[in-house]
Amino acid sequence: MTRGEVDVLVGWAATEGWNPGRSDAAVFWATDPAAFVAAELGGELIGGGAVVAYGRAYGFMGLFIVKPAFRGRGLGRRLWYARRDMLRARLDAHAPIGMDGVEAMEPFYAEGGFRTSHVNRRYTWRAHDRGPSAGVVDVRDVPFDTLEAFDARHFPGPRATFLRAWIEQPDAHACVLRGPEGIRAFGVARPCGEGFKIGPLFADDIEAASAVLRALERRVPGEPLYLDVPDANPSAASFVARHGMGEVFRCARMYLGTPPSIDEGRVFGITSFEFG
Repeated sequence: MTRGEVDVLVGWAATEGWNPGRSDAAVFWATDPAAFVAAELGGELIGGGAVVAYGRAYGFMGLFIVKPAFRGRGLGRRLWYARRDMLRARLDAHAPIGMDGVEAMEPFYAEGGFRTSHVNRRYTWRAHDRGPSAGVVDVRDVPFDTLEAFDARHFPGPRATFLRAWIEQPDAHACVLRGPEGIRAFGVARPCGEGFKIGPLFADDIEAASAVLRALERRVPGEPLYLDVPDANPSAASFVARHGMGEVFRCARMYLGTPPSIDEGRVFGITSFEFG
C-alpha cells in the first residue's frame, strides 16, 4: 500500500464502526511501512490489511477489510492467505503470529492454522474525575529506555519505534505509575472518532492499573472511553467491575504457532486490535 491508501483503509475501518484512532494511520506507517497489503481489481483498491513485523520475532495481522461490494466472491480469502504468507516470510521460521478475529470468523482463521488463545473484550464507560493518583506522572518524566524495558515485559516483540510514535501522537495522554523499584504501570489514551481508547494498559497488579486509569480519566473528563481487556488476565472481571465498565464487543485472540510467553496477568488492556 501507499501512504495514502493506508488513510483509505483506516477510513474504511471507521465506516465499519471500528472507531480507529485519529493518528492510527500515521503511527502504523511510521512503525512499519512495509506492513500494508493492498488488494486491487482492475486498478481499483478493493481491500487491504496490515501484516506488521516486530523484528523477526513476532508478527501481527490486523485491519483486514474488503469493500462491501466485493465480498462473497473469494477475494477476501485470497487477500487473507496472501497476507499470512507474506508475514511468514518476514519473520523467523518459528516466530508466532497473532491476530484478533470476530467469533464468527474463527473457523475461517482456524483453516489457516490459527488457534484461539483467549477472548479480548471491549468495554466502554464515561470518564469521571475519581480523584488524584499518587505516584502517577507524565510519561515524558520517565527515560524512554526505562519505558521501553517495561513495555517489553508485556509485549512479545521489539517495538521501540512504535512505542515512541504511540506516546507522542497528537492529543494523546500517556502516563506511568512509579514505584520504589521502577515503573509499576503504564497507560495511553488516544483520541478516536468517538472518545478515547485506552491501550496499552500494563500494570503489576489491579491497584497499579487502577491508579493509571484514574489519572487518564482525569485528563479527558466526560469523554467515552474504551478498553480492550484480555480474559487471560485473572483480574479482568474484578477490574472492569470496579470501574463500572460495560462490554460492547469481543474478539478471539488467535495465534499461528506457539503462543508467545508473556505474563497475561499484567495486561489490563491490549494496545489495539489492529496492531497487537
